Amino acid sequence: MEIRKRGLRKLASYWGISQDDVSAESCGGARGGLRVSEREDSGRDSQNWYRLSIPPLWPWQTVVIAAGLVLAVLTGLAHAWCVYSIHENLLWFSHLKEVEREISFRTECGLYYSYYKQMLRAPSIQQGLSELINDNATESKRTINLLRRMNIYQEVFLGVLYRILPIQAYLEPVYFYIYTVFSLQAVYVIALFITSWLLSGSWLAGALTGVWYILNRVDTTRVEFTISLRENWSLPFFALQIAAITCYLRPHLKPIQQKVVLWLMFLATLCFCLTWQFNQFILLVQALIFFTLDCLDLISTEQVTCLYLVQVSSLLSVWLLQFCNSMILGSLALSFIVAALFVKHFQRGLKTGGLAARLGKLLLHTVLVLALTFTINYLAKQALQLRSDEHIFKFIKSKFGLGPTRDFDASLYLCEEAFGLLPLDTFDRLAGTLLAYPYLVTLIVLLVMLALVTLANLCDSSAVGRPPKGRCEARPICMRADVAYNLLHTVFFGLLALGTMRMKYLWTGHMCAFAAYGVCGKELWSLCLNMIHCNTKTKLRLIRYTLPLVILCFLYYKFWPKLMTEVSELREFYDPDTVELMTWISSKTPKKAVFAGSMQLLAGIKLCTGRVLTNHPHYEDRALRERTKQVYQIYAQQSPEEVHGILRAAGADFVVMEDSICYERRHGRGCRLRDLLDLANGHIMDGPGDNDPDLVHATHPRFCESIKTDGPAYTALFTRVFQNKTFHVYKLKRGKKRAKADREPVAMEDRTQ
Repeated sequence: MEIRKRGLRKLASYWGISQDDVSAESCGGARGGLRVSEREDSGRDSQNWYRLSIPPLWPWQTVVIAAGLVLAVLTGLAHAWCVYSIHENLLWFSHLKEVEREISFRTECGLYYSYYKQMLRAPSIQQGLSELINDNATESKRTINLLRRMNIYQEVFLGVLYRILPIQAYLEPVYFYIYTVFSLQAVYVIALFITSWLLSGSWLAGALTGVWYILNRVDTTRVEFTISLRENWSLPFFALQIAAITCYLRPHLKPIQQKVVLWLMFLATLCFCLTWQFNQFILLVQALIFFTLDCLDLISTEQVTCLYLVQVSSLLSVWLLQFCNSMILGSLALSFIVAALFVKHFQRGLKTGGLAARLGKLLLHTVLVLALTFTINYLAKQALQLRSDEHIFKFIKSKFGLGPTRDFDASLYLCEEAFGLLPLDTFDRLAGTLLAYPYLVTLIVLLVMLALVTLANLCDSSAVGRPPKGRCEARPICMRADVAYNLLHTVFFGLLALGTMRMKYLWTGHMCAFAAYGVCGKELWSLCLNMIHCNTKTKLRLIRYTLPLVILCFLYYKFWPKLMTEVSELREFYDPDTVELMTWISSKTPKKAVFAGSMQLLAGIKLCTGRVLTNHPHYEDRALRERTKQVYQIYAQQSPEEVHGILRAAGADFVVMEDSICYERRHGRGCRLRDLLDLANGHIMDGPGDNDPDLVHATHPRFCESIKTDGPAYTALFTRVFQNKTFHVYKLKRGKKRAKADREPVAMEDRTQ
């Protein structure tokens, strides 16, 4: 009978089903999570294990698990249908012409989608790959390896898949692309569902997670209008990785189960890193979480080592797949992991001694790891001559007032709302769906418990060498490793989101899972019931199952009509000026013509017309950033000769100027693009307001305004060839000798391609 009892416990623990559902044991004495035991009730109830009818529980558990998995899939599909419907009705996408559909891929989304289109139009898969590896159309006068420079393996994969599958007759390429992205959003919700299920032991938490995620769509995703954005590809895999980490840190996993979960974790991390250029910074934050868990003695040495190795293996695999991209080897994440493993290996006796001694050792350990991290990173960047990611560190320094305030690259980020602080109205929206309240309560209670558990770990020198599970059973209050990880995850990424609004999408999705765990998990409710001395199995189960159902009913009553209205609201894409521009470029300019202009517009020109660009929105290259700053002098106070020379040096045949940039009103003074250029050039800005004393008046008027006067100095170098209410296109005039010199590199590039 004891064997049957232990087997049932292991099965319940493995599948994430609360032992309260399969035993008569008191929740105050149940294992796992935050445990506040009432030994008399627990001992009395635990004696009733042998009275349970075990055979009927096996099919019942199977039914519960199957129902939870089905509900997870249905919740994910509901979210995918929701964002697809909003995207369709927002643009009336199915009724748009091809050029209008392509224009709807705004900014860098259009650039990424153009490579999917390029793979489909290539004569063969091999030729398509060769054109991407030796590309001379994305940046004029340069041949670059796009697979090395950008994270576009997903476009390559979809392009190959569409060509080999027998679906061309009934599914357009654009729908194959967007259906794949929306399907990944279903995977994202399923991963969050599983995470909250594993934490709480109830799939009601997963259902609540999915509903919260859908209702807070404004703050959890922007996929419906930025389909090709890299984060929409990578975040579903990041959520899968979090679910795998949560499963890996659960107790009672067998060695074979741990290996399977580690492989799943590696695959999810690999896909995450391969699909987003900012993967190294996200993994750095995650590595800091692992480091904190290790320092606080909340996970074992073996576990933290395996987690580090998964990250290193993923980064090195991506490094190989991206043709030895030096940004990965020079990343802070890789330097930190190497430093942490090195110091941990040589610093013995870190977790021995009294409280004061251990705190001193932890402080020394942290200082050594950080010092070695920056040393390794500095030496790696010097050896690799790496400067591609310096704009990100300039942005961070300027954001905290530690760097130059006039740096053009840093100012481009700082002046965008997405890179500012998280707006306060975000919390109003989250509170309106009842998400913020359980999240904050759960967060505060668990942080207090984490502090108590950490203090107990640091004071208990006799626990050294004992696994966390063994210490947990010997104490009245403890914290599971998977709960501790998710707690620190939401804290670290919450701080990141508070500092940079764009990073909130890394936080709000996990917030839904964490809050649902607080509502449905037994630990917090056991604590509350123990405090009022009425902790019984029936009351605990009643609260854990009733409260989420009440919340779900309230959310359905309040938000279902609003959601249906939003999903069914019909709008229409309307951008005639851009359509007119793209149509003119396609029909009136040579196919090898080179265009200069704003990064956002040029991405659309490449997608819609296939013309060669001088610059583009993928900003992770130092030479490209320098060229972009030079091309943007068309909006600065520069002479026509200076601008003409800059554009000729970049190989431009045409330049497109936008009134929305030249006469910008979206940003305030000091953040308009023309202001950033004036500051970088040392010129006084336009309009009323203060200027720094070292700024001087420009000797020339603003180019984008003066060229419209058709003065002799401008008509001698530029010819207006297209104009509408939004765009002005000018062709650069060339002398005979210079034109011949410019044609020779083009011919050479054609032979190279």
